[in-house]
Amino acid sequence: MDRIGLLFLAILSAVLLTVASASVSAQQLIVEQFSVAPVTSSFSRTGKLTFKRTVKLAFKSSGYLNRITVDEGDRFNQGDELASIVTEELKADKNAKYAQLLQAKKNLAREQRLIDQGLGSDQAFDLATTNVETARSAYQVAYYNLEKAQLIAPFDGIVLARHTDLEQYQAPGVSALEVASFKDNWVVKVALTGMEIASVQLGQIVTVVLPGTDEFNAKVNRIPAIAGDSNLFVIDVLIPQSIVQRGILAGQIAQVNISQSQQQFGYKVPLDALIKMDEQDRAIVLVQNKLTKELNHQAFPIAHIDSQYIYLEADAMDLTLDVVVRGWQHIAVGTRNDSKGH
Repeated sequence: MDRIGLLFLAILSAVLLTVASASVSAQQLIVEQFSVAPVTSSFSRTGKLTFKRTVKLAFKSSGYLNRITVDEGDRFNQGDELASIVTEELKADKNAKYAQLLQAKKNLAREQRLIDQGLGSDQAFDLATTNVETARSAYQVAYYNLEKAQLIAPFDGIVLARHTDLEQYQAPGVSALEVASFKDNWVVKVALTGMEIASVQLGQIVTVVLPGTDEFNAKVNRIPAIAGDSNLFVIDVLIPQSIVQRGILAGQIAQVNISQSQQQFGYKVPLDALIKMDEQDRAIVLVQNKLTKELNHQAFPIAHIDSQYIYLEADAMDLTLDVVVRGWQHIAVGTRNDSKGH
């Protein structure tokens, strides 16, 4: 091969190598466009799924347990009979109180007839009237005690704990069952520091991730007035009913993401795009000119920074910004002293 042929091959090889290198660089370079948005401070915390309120069910009267239809973990519907005690004594007491009420009414009727005939006295009539009211109240209490010989489910829910068994004596007011409602009662309890609680408001929308679910919105339902024993503030995040219906379990660990907008604007850029900080603590990123596609380093004051993003200060009416978010390590460009005017 002559010298011209060898020279041609050398030039062709150099061109192909340049093209290949440019292709590799292009593949490594990723440019994304960012719009101005309100600056938000955000943080994530883990919490535990539980019930906001639980109810302890107890009998009004004493007696021996003769029926129980549920155990721990069982679900029930509103109006279901959950347990009952022996009622023979309660029925007898109710019947006796009813007989006393009938007798008191007869005595009052007799005193009324005597008054009408001019033979009675006001004092005897007043006493008979009082006896009727007393007997009526006693009968109502006996009737109520008989009604409360059963534990009736006040809502659709689940049994959390069972404290009694068949034939066991039930003392008045002592819990037999502990239950919880399924409706508007599931919360994630999250512990926050004093600084974090200052950025949370009642009714604020946060995002939650539970095992086996996609991220969904939930609402801050309770904020304590004082910190707990560990100097942390435990808030309640109410889980939407649509998520509850899919099936969740108390004790599951949930991730809660809390964000709050500030009265400031900026470009929300991934931390991967940050090249370095300059002497004025400004963020240096690689910006691409929209028209010429020229790449230049540009410095921005920082509005906010977290574990994933950095907010570059901007005005609400600023245009979009094209930033190299990946591959800037492979690009050699001149450094400009351009900086957002602040």
